[in-house]
Amino acid sequence: MTSVGVVGAGVMGAGVAHSAALAGHEVVLVDVRPAALHAAVRRVQRDCRMSRLLTGRSVDTAAVLGRITTAENVSALRDCEIVVENVTEKWEVKRPVYAELDAACPAETIFIGNTSAIPITRLGSATNRPDRVIGVHFMNPVPMKSAVELIPGRLTSAETVKRTREFLETMDKEPIAVKDSCGFISNRVLMLTVNEAAFLVHEGVATAAAVDEVFRNCFGHPSGPLETADLIGIDTVLYSLEVLYEHYADPKYRPCPLLREMTDAGLHGRKAGEGFFGYEPVGEERG
Repeated sequence: MTSVGVVGAGVMGAGVAHSAALAGHEVVLVDVRPAALHAAVRRVQRDCRMSRLLTGRSVDTAAVLGRITTAENVSALRDCEIVVENVTEKWEVKRPVYAELDAACPAETIFIGNTSAIPITRLGSATNRPDRVIGVHFMNPVPMKSAVELIPGRLTSAETVKRTREFLETMDKEPIAVKDSCGFISNRVLMLTVNEAAFLVHEGVATAAAVDEVFRNCFGHPSGPLETADLIGIDTVLYSLEVLYEHYADPKYRPCPLLREMTDAGLHGRKAGEGFFGYEPVGEERG
């Protein structure tokens, strides 16, 4: 059993906390927003109860929730052996978080960046322990997705890679090794697809439903790119594209104006109750 800190109580943070607690780890879930913490606990409770329907396995909901404590300050992570960071996909937001974590946690604590685009070496540069910073790109919904991208930074030690692999194995996650590169594998490809699909809607070429129908019925995808964008979060998609655009200086990553407009309007997808499609919201989960 490992003491695990999870920073950020949005959809991804709640999913990581759920998976870690389900694996028997003691979890401290931290977010500066009390409403987000409350919503995250409710999400974990709901997902535990739905486990038999979705996976065929029964989950002891009370036991999982009993392993999760919540806090509003990173000082609560002072005894954690591993900390998984899940905050907004913006460097100006992530950088100070890593500085705070560096000051609050013991020198041996490993920091796992659950980022979809920001290079891990850059995350490590915000700390005094770049050898103990590593990337793990969890897929959403975390409890149901077994594969993850495992990304060591330029200075990540072999021991950190080993300990992270062992931690992932306890959660039945299959790490796919990827070299440190902005966007890694999944998002360098996926974000281009989502962005182009958004442009089709923006330009009036097709409705969101029509775009996704082509991908489901012609290519056999279980979900279309715009439904996937809603699951990821429209705001997260936009921020990831901005990171890719800035890093590569390549116009192919220029975000569709529709994504920016939807983000500004709060149409962030499933977590907000509305994105390209409509959903039943699960409380306050933005971020």
